[in-house]
Amino acid sequence: MNWLNVLVDYGVIGLLICLSIVVVAIGFERWSFYRSVDVSSIRDSDSLELVLTRRLFVIASVASNAPYLGLLGTVFGIMLTFYHMGQNANVDATHIMTGLALALKATAVGLVVALISVVLYNALLRRARVLTLEWRIARGG
Repeated sequence: MNWLNVLVDYGVIGLLICLSIVVVAIGFERWSFYRSVDVSSIRDSDSLELVLTRRLFVIASVASNAPYLGLLGTVFGIMLTFYHMGQNANVDATHIMTGLALALKATAVGLVVALISVVLYNALLRRARVLTLEWRIARGG
């Protein structure tokens, strides 16, 4: 059952950390694009929306699924704790509580990744809406 511990530590938490890096990288890319985009050069509103919302779905997907990935890691960690309890009849409460507390780290990481993603998504979506409104105002309606 040592593979389960490795799966929680390196699999689930590693995946969540990779997803957060992807989200932050997309966020920086989008933010720098929004700062340099010339909305007056875009002809119609559909093209403008496509350009401004590109890759935002990735951030939204991570935001909505990161807590579930963290919960999956917690379930694996709790399973591992119960397994160790079953293997050793002399397990004291300290070992049990430590195992359960460590199992919750995956949920904590999942929630942090989700919170970062939600804040970033909302900020980028707001900036895209502002640019769209500026385009409409410049077009006269």
